[in-house]
Amino acid sequence: MADETQETEGGKKPSMLLLIVAVLLVLVLVGGSIVGTLAFTGFFQKKESLAAEAAEAKGTQSGSGAADGAAPGASGAAPKLMTKASPEQARFEYRYVEFEKELLANLSGSKRFMLVKIAVMTRYDDRVVNNIKRHESAMRSAALDIMRQSVEAEVQKPEFRKLMAEKMRTEFNAVLDRLENFGGIEEVYFTSFVVQ
Repeated sequence: MADETQETEGGKKPSMLLLIVAVLLVLVLVGGSIVGTLAFTGFFQKKESLAAEAAEAKGTQSGSGAADGAAPGASGAAPKLMTKASPEQARFEYRYVEFEKELLANLSGSKRFMLVKIAVMTRYDDRVVNNIKRHESAMRSAALDIMRQSVEAEVQKPEFRKLMAEKMRTEFNAVLDRLENFGGIEEVYFTSFVVQ
């Protein structure tokens, strides 16, 4: 009987050891094939070239930041442009922030009114997006001032929306520059525009 238990235990040990070796071999083969596939597709090379392109873009942007009036904020550095991963070229990530409520203002010298919904676009990091959200009330006030100065004859012109968006962009950047030492808004869009 003692001989039978030794044989069965002895028989189990080699089969258990063989199972562990087989599992380890499968894990090594799977891991090796994943790493080999990533290396073959250029996964590791893309990171290096994208980092070089981003550094090159940062170098060109740092020179233009001072020309745009970019002053260091409270954190000591201006917000950075957000880049997208693209193998062909360095591309920037466009970020949109829509004001929560519509803006309603009377046209100057008229009984008509203008109702708009506004979104702004930036390519800068979360600091600019957070500044826009934090100071939305001040920016809404600036937009309402621009809207109430509009006269009915101007509204009829085809380029009116484009000119008003440009005025708002300038005012929004002035508000953010005054409050946060950096604007960062590149475009203003009307997601809804009604004149009645």
